[in-house]
Amino acid sequence: MNSQELFEQIKKKRSFLCVGLDTDKTKIPEHLLDTDDPIFEFNKAIVDATHDLCVAYKPNLAFYESEGIDGLKSLEKTVKYIRENYPELFLIADAKRGDIGNTSKMYAKAFFEHMNFDSVTVAPYMGEDSVTPFLSYENKWVILLALTSNKGAFDFQFMEEDGTRLFEKVLETSKKWGTPENMMYVVGATKAESLSDIRKIIPESFLLVPGVGAQGGSLTEVAKYGLNDKCGLLVNSSRGIIYAGKDEDFTLFARGEAMKVQSEMSSLLEEKGLI
Repeated sequence: MNSQELFEQIKKKRSFLCVGLDTDKTKIPEHLLDTDDPIFEFNKAIVDATHDLCVAYKPNLAFYESEGIDGLKSLEKTVKYIRENYPELFLIADAKRGDIGNTSKMYAKAFFEHMNFDSVTVAPYMGEDSVTPFLSYENKWVILLALTSNKGAFDFQFMEEDGTRLFEKVLETSKKWGTPENMMYVVGATKAESLSDIRKIIPESFLLVPGVGAQGGSLTEVAKYGLNDKCGLLVNSSRGIIYAGKDEDFTLFARGEAMKVQSEMSSLLEEKGLI
């Protein structure tokens, strides 16, 4: 999927919502625990309930790896189910990989060839040769960590040298490795005030923005500073949607929360003249 195809999905659905499938077995409705694969059954139900309101899904690998081989099988089944039933959706492996070139090559093979994700989150700390193996795949995307939403972001990401903050250095350097057609950036919603500075460096790139919803980020602020002329945003909500309900009717609550976000996004896109 290229950026124009992604933008067309955004316009069609009037949404730039990404639903995070951070599926914790201890938090899913109890009746699903009696099924053969509770994680997959939960994901399937969430996807069926929200697929028309979002443009992307983002499974966080930690929640699947923590369950061992069974968790990875659940993830593989989830991806296959989405591919077969809702092929227009953009799939993000939230894996935060990044290692020496040969190792990154194997990570890229795992997520792009075996698991058939559209994109993978990658840490930039080890530099260009740790990222380029992911960029060698046609119509696949690297989503590079730029500015995160956690408290610890202030430990390193805002360090300054000659008036340039570290996250700005990451953006300036890494934008030479790829293009707006194969590289996105993670920018936390709780740092929305920095989006205007980020847009000066990467005006055309898509940004994956976590932190809206349970983490307290403001969708209005993110849109104000982050939207570009092709939207350029994928805003993620995980817990606020997938755990909105706890009983057998949990999908109704998940859909209700997704509809609230989609409705706000529709208004924001309309205000910007994008739809």
